[in-house]
Amino acid sequence: MALSSLTIGCVQADLAWENPEENRRKLSLLFEQAIQKQKLDLLVLPEMFTTGYTMNVASLAEPVQGPTLEWMKEKSFVADALLIGTIIVKEANQFFNRLYCVFPSGEFITYDKRHLFRMAGEHNFFTAGKKRIIFEWRGFRICPLICYDLRFPVFSRNNLKGGEGYDLLIYVANWPERRIFHWTQLLIARAIENQSYVVGTNRVGVDGNGIYYNGQSAIISPLGEYLLSPTDKQEVGIASISLDTLSSYRNNFPAFQDADTFSIVY
Repeated sequence: MALSSLTIGCVQADLAWENPEENRRKLSLLFEQAIQKQKLDLLVLPEMFTTGYTMNVASLAEPVQGPTLEWMKEKSFVADALLIGTIIVKEANQFFNRLYCVFPSGEFITYDKRHLFRMAGEHNFFTAGKKRIIFEWRGFRICPLICYDLRFPVFSRNNLKGGEGYDLLIYVANWPERRIFHWTQLLIARAIENQSYVVGTNRVGVDGNGIYYNGQSAIISPLGEYLLSPTDKQEVGIASISLDTLSSYRNNFPAFQDADTFSIVY
């Protein structure tokens, strides 16, 4: 069913280090509290939401259709909402930082993180994804990406003129406080340059490596304005976006029509 608006929950959680069962329990409680307050169409979790940002892939990886995917299917069905987040997955003897987009029907699509964060050695443990995805949910075209992808504007470029555009760009992350200024500024830049809504969901708390995260999850309009303002608290931040408002803005300020034409080589 197509909607003119989409209500989004950013699940900003303090993740338990390398403890999938505890994180699923904690996130279940946050979900229940959120959906009791209002109807949501989309819930966005942080990167590696079952473990925190760890390179301990051999002991923590799940199969393609493992327990966390089943948990996501259940929660998506109960909330009647699209559920998005990443976990560590093993497939064909390779490890992926895999984003699952799970629909209430139980169907799902995936995106494997393209840009692996070499400063943490992620490229030594994971296989990079080959291409991004764009799909439709309740009338909105959505492009979901992961953390370090935020630093590469070409990969996230909105191809409205070429007919392959999106309305909502999503980043799920474990983005540390010491670089949080980059996070906040780049999210705003991606919204403005792509004439799109942007959602960024980050975690809070301290991980097993002693790295501190202060959240700053946000929902941003195509004008670069906060619809959901950043905080450093564990919470589900909620805001709605409007397709009518987006269409009106693009019609009145059609900068995308003057965009350079190019293709991404994978």
